[in-house]
Amino acid sequence: MKIFAMAAWAFCAAGFCWYTLNIARQITYVTLADGRRQERKLPVLFRLLLPFVSNMDAFVKRPALEKSRNAADRKLIAAGYEGLLDGREFLAIKFLMPVVCGVFWMALLRILIAFYPDSELSRDFSLLAVFGIIFFYYYPLLWLRRVLKARHRAIQRALPFVLDLLTLSVEAGMDFMSAMQRNCERRKLDPLNEELIRMTREVQVGTPRRVALRNMAQRVDLPELRSVANALIQADELGVSIGAILRIQSDQIRSRRFDRAEKLANEAPVKMLGPLLLFIMPAVFIILLGPIARQAVENLF
Repeated sequence: MKIFAMAAWAFCAAGFCWYTLNIARQITYVTLADGRRQERKLPVLFRLLLPFVSNMDAFVKRPALEKSRNAADRKLIAAGYEGLLDGREFLAIKFLMPVVCGVFWMALLRILIAFYPDSELSRDFSLLAVFGIIFFYYYPLLWLRRVLKARHRAIQRALPFVLDLLTLSVEAGMDFMSAMQRNCERRKLDPLNEELIRMTREVQVGTPRRVALRNMAQRVDLPELRSVANALIQADELGVSIGAILRIQSDQIRSRRFDRAEKLANEAPVKMLGPLLLFIMPAVFIILLGPIARQAVENLF
């Protein structure tokens, strides 16, 4: 009976490992507005828990969680995961992770305690278990914040160059939407290009340009892009030259980027002070006192 139980546990572990490896090898995509598919990487833990999300519908669809669902939806759309993960699934994963992963975490701690009974793990078991559950609860939020920040940073870097290209095209006599479409076709596929492609597709299917620009600004939720979209909407409503507006916006965004670079450069000495005190000073003491300590040890022995 003992051998049968061990074989059953081994079979379950092998099946779980096989399922996890298959999930880890899967590639997740989002479909862009022009029909192309772009890879979006979801964490393996998310993909493992997605088949069980439907069991949490009765809980996450409560009216009390509507605000959290809407906020998660907006952030996921801004991060570029629209169609791959929605707010309902994100909330379900957020509540499932501390339960499912917490069980595995406590089981791992129990196994370590069984192998090392005299270690400090047995005394700090409760603290480590609580820490693991809290980490698994906040991990989805930390992941979403990280991917959203990375996407916004990529858009901030590309926006001045795109505005320069649009300015040159418009001032050369090209229509704004034609310049936008050509820019989308010639540039590599980055987060800003994805949003511009979607905006041009909306205009092509009949959406007014100002509405498409406003939708893009709300979808991305980035102050720089919102400022450019509002300036273009006002230029469209007032009949102002779009080329001049684009040049002004490009200069302003580039000036903000230089200001951010100067701020980071000024913060660098302060951030380096901690590592200097932590590593340089002990190294200096070792260099100065090392020969003296060695000579003292040799005299003693």
